[in-house]
Amino acid sequence: MIRVLHMIGSLDCGGSQMMVINLYKAIDRSRVQFDFVIDHSDQRALAPVVESLGANIYEMPTYKGVNIGKVKRVWEQFFTQHLEYKILHVHVRSYASLFIPIAKKHGLITIVHSHSTSNGNGIKAAVKDAMQLPIRWQADYFFGCSKKAGEWLFGNKIVNGPRYHMLPNSIDMNLYKYNAIDRKKCRDELGVSETQKVYVHVGRFHPAKNHKFLLDVFAKLIKKQSNSTLLLVGDGQLRPDIENQMQTLGIERNVLLLGHRDDVHYILQAADCFLFPSRWEGLPVTVVEAQAVGLPCLISDNISDDVCISDLVHKIPINHGEDIWVDTMLTFDYSRRDVSEEIKKAGFDVSATAQWLTEFYEKLANE
Repeated sequence: MIRVLHMIGSLDCGGSQMMVINLYKAIDRSRVQFDFVIDHSDQRALAPVVESLGANIYEMPTYKGVNIGKVKRVWEQFFTQHLEYKILHVHVRSYASLFIPIAKKHGLITIVHSHSTSNGNGIKAAVKDAMQLPIRWQADYFFGCSKKAGEWLFGNKIVNGPRYHMLPNSIDMNLYKYNAIDRKKCRDELGVSETQKVYVHVGRFHPAKNHKFLLDVFAKLIKKQSNSTLLLVGDGQLRPDIENQMQTLGIERNVLLLGHRDDVHYILQAADCFLFPSRWEGLPVTVVEAQAVGLPCLISDNISDDVCISDLVHKIPINHGEDIWVDTMLTFDYSRRDVSEEIKKAGFDVSATAQWLTEFYEKLANE
């Protein structure tokens, strides 16, 4: 059995974390086991899940810009003590260039996985942009959740070369099937009647997800469609700002903050439409999940076309104001449709992805 070390930053309910855990659940754990390195010890919501599957979790110091020596020293000590690892699979990028050379010095094969298409704006983002450049020359293999995500982090030359592989953010298709009984049950639990038009967003409370814009849109929608409810699944650093904005807009009674959930497939059953106005993304698996339960999806035009698996997805600009979103929401066709076969054909069935990844890991381990 191979033990693969995943550097994932945190074990909160983010998109990259859920993608890795979906694979971990589906992979043949008699052949491959995952272990995890995190550098945010306070973000461990998913720790019980991975530990129940047999994973070890290791904590490293958070990179703060002034502690380069400490970060390198701790990683050096780690690989000196843990000789069982042959593969390091990296899901962070901002300072991976500090520890990838250390891993390679100790004989590990390194994979860097791109899950995004931007670091945002400002000085902090510019520093991250600069620090992640050396990854292109350091890593052995490169994965991307989409072509756009791969090109952004690694450049066109690598993406078009033999060491790059696109690894879709796959899902367990058995979980994501529309069920009318679950729909009613979930609505009853949430206190939402059948007459309500229910919209849902899934994502951490982070600037990339554009919650401020989403709430502004929803506030305008309520004035024209008062029987509307918005479900926000997720949590994060912007929660106080979101709560304040809800109160300022006077929509707190129409918005349900559901926090971190490990039953997103169940919550999606209750909705009529999936909203996703992100400013930037890699390939958001939640949009795939929403399509898998047959939900119509209104998403930002900044999101990769790779996620547009079916005609359930409709793209809308986010730089043209809220009204275009409101108008679309008022006239959109909310009928559900089974697109499971389209999702499988597009390569988003986690069982097939897990099988490919197992064979890839085994090939590397035997080199």
